[in-house]
Formats: sequence, C-alpha cells, structure tokens
Amino acid sequence: MKILIKNGHIIDPSQGIDGIGDILIEDGKIIELRVKSSESGVKDNSKLIPNKSGQNSNPPLPPFVKGGRGGIIDASGLYIMPGLIDMHTHLREPGYEYKETIKTGTTAAVKGGFTTVCAMPNTNPVNDNSSVTDFIIRKAIQEGACTVYPIGAITKGQKGEELAEMGIMYSEGCVAFSDDGKPVMSSLIMRRALEYVRTFNVPIISHCEDINLSEGGVMNEGLLSLTLGLKGIPSEAEEIMIGRDIALAKLANGRLHIAHVSTEGSVRIIRDAKERGIDVTAETCPHYFSITEKTVEGYNTNAKVNPPLRTKKDADAIKQGLKDGTIDVIATDHAPHHRDEKLKEFDQSPSGISGLETALSLSLRLVHEGVLTMPQLVEKMAVNPAKILGLNKGALKIGSDSDIVLIDANKEFKVEAERFVSKGKNTPFDGWILKGMPVMTICKGKVYE
Repeated sequence: MKILIKNGHIIDPSQGIDGIGDILIEDGKIIELRVKSSESGVKDNSKLIPNKSGQNSNPPLPPFVKGGRGGIIDASGLYIMPGLIDMHTHLREPGYEYKETIKTGTTAAVKGGFTTVCAMPNTNPVNDNSSVTDFIIRKAIQEGACTVYPIGAITKGQKGEELAEMGIMYSEGCVAFSDDGKPVMSSLIMRRALEYVRTFNVPIISHCEDINLSEGGVMNEGLLSLTLGLKGIPSEAEEIMIGRDIALAKLANGRLHIAHVSTEGSVRIIRDAKERGIDVTAETCPHYFSITEKTVEGYNTNAKVNPPLRTKKDADAIKQGLKDGTIDVIATDHAPHHRDEKLKEFDQSPSGISGLETALSLSLRLVHEGVLTMPQLVEKMAVNPAKILGLNKGALKIGSDSDIVLIDANKEFKVEAERFVSKGKNTPFDGWILKGMPVMTICKGKVYE
C-alpha cells in the first residue's frame, strides 16, 4: 500500500526541514521525502531525499480513499510533522480498566496526534516486574492504535523501599523507570537507582514531591487555598526534591528527567543545573502553562492535579523555561478517572486531567503567542522525547515508520469532553474554543481522521 502526502508544510527539526513538500509512504515506511521550497524562501524545485535504492519514484496514485487503501492526500495548507510522542501517559491497564484501557487510551492518543505513548507504572499490579511489562507490550500490540513503551517502577510496589527488577524489565522493553504518582523519599534508594540505570543508559523519571510538606494538600498553597478552606501544597514541596535529585544525579553520574514541572523555582533550579553541566532534562504539561490555581474556584475537581495548578507567575516562568530550552518536553500526564470519582468532594476526588486529546491544541497556543516557533514545538513534543528515551521515533527519515500527523494550525473547535475517545472526561478545558488541531494521524500503516 502506498500513500502520497502532497503539498504540505513539512517540519522536521531533526533534519532541518521546514518547507513545502511531499512524503511517499509504502507498507508503513517513509520511502521518499521531497522538499520543494523552504521556509527561508530558498526554492530548489524538487530537492528529493531518495529511497535507499537511489531511485526517485512518482507512482500514479488515486485520490486518497478513507479506510487506508492508499492514494494521494492533498495536505495543502496543513503542517506535516513527525507523530507526537507522549513520554508521560497513564493507560491504567492492568487493574483500572474502568478508568481507561490500552485500547481506549491509544485511540485517544492518535486522535490527539500522538503516535507513541509511554505508559507509567502505577497500575494494579504495579509494573515492577517483567510479567506486567510483557502484558502491557502484548496488549498494546494486540489492541493499541499507536506504539506503547512501558515505563517500569523504580521500587517494588512503588513503596520506595527496595529497587524493582529494573534490569529484567529493561530487557523486556521498559524505556525508563519512575515511581510517578509517588516520590522516592529515600535519598539512598534514589542514588542507587540513578547508579543502576547507567548500565542501560536510560533515565530515571522523578516525581518530585516532599510528602512531609505536601501531605494532605489538595491545591496550591496561597491566599486562594486559605479562602477556599483547602489545605495547600507549597511550591517548595516540589523544589526541594528537584534540588535533591539533581544533587544525587551529579553524585551518581546518572540520567535524571524531572516530571511535570509546575513552579517558577523549579525552572530556576533546573536551569542552573543545566548550566553546571548536570545530565538533567525536564518536562511540563499544557495545564501548567494554560491555566492557574484560579480554575479551582468553585471547587472544580477537574482542575485538581498533582502537582497542583500554580499562579500566573509560575505559568509565565514555565513558558520562559520552554522558550529558552530549560524545559525540554511537553508531556500530557494523561490521567483519566471515572466520572463518579471526580464528582466527589474536592478533598476526596483523585488528582488528574485527561489530556491526550487537548495537549497539541493547547500547546499550539504557545506558537500563536510567539513563545515557541512551530519547529520548536515539534522538538518539545516529538524530537526531544525520542532523544531522551532513545527511541527510533520523532523524525521523518527515509526508512523510518510512517508516524505522521497532519495539523491545521488555524482550525478552531470547541472542546467537548463528552466526545472524548478516552474514558476519562475529566478536563478543565471543557467548553474552551481552541485554534489548531490534528486532522489526520498516520500510525502503524493506518490512517486516523
């Protein structure tokens, strides 16, 4: 099966491509890429990156037929990008299938423009052994709409007491290790983990939270939490642990990735660490630069997330961190919950936002605002996650999988949570009008619209 995508604006920062061109796909692989004019204005009239045989091909293809039977896709007015990679997804399976399954979560992913997601280990049972890792991989092959890479737990049962079987899990397919949802409070255990993963050259993804400071907290600590009568979580609960883990990464000479950065102080600490040459990368999520703690007003449980939504000052610092490269990745932290759970009182409701289907559109606001360029956005959502996790993804290279997303950057739409493909309808963005969305995702040789 061949598919020719024509006349789209191709962006692939990994190859320095930013211009109008065509891509030819055959049997799920990219076999040719032609850039006809570049964004810089230099026109080269069919600069072709040929297939391995060195032969250019211009096959007679019919107009594209919905259903994946091949043909021509006219991408005029659209961006053609590498499929997005979410390195922080909660697919909930095994154990919490009433919240989400690998099938529903990956279907939501391709709807949102993601062709690769990384599944966090806080399932039931926890992904702390090769059996659970193998189950996730097999289930994803059987039912997944996109590629799934498991992330294994750092400690057994995510209890923070004893290292999990990281070596075996790595050999089974885990691409990183994290106790996400729970911090590793023991500095010794975290040091040993950072030392251990040097053998595999994969990162430890740290959920940075000092539970001695955050215990019982349900939103950002400040005047608003006092007004609402809700116990707050101070910024320092995150920042103290980021500082500790950076110090341990330096001591252990290990690879550290900081999850869901939410505060101004965190950005500053990470920036300083990078300037000192410490091997640390970081991610944030769209809700941390799109909304603030004010969204909690009215005891809106769909705005309850951990770490909590912070202040405008923090959101502005997150944007600056993305702009200057301090923050490497935009991840979703997709955390679907059952409707009944989110209908509980704020104190009792679980933390989490269903984010796969809104992440790209919210992130495109950064481009519309001039915070990021489109190539920089692709770096944050495709190129950098692939680099950090060592994945052969995030690029439109000849011979690579045809993981591609077509984006209409100007199309406006209304967020309707009830129409989410994900089982999780828990989003604070319900009813928002957003500009820019994926209109087609190609993954595993299939076309999703």
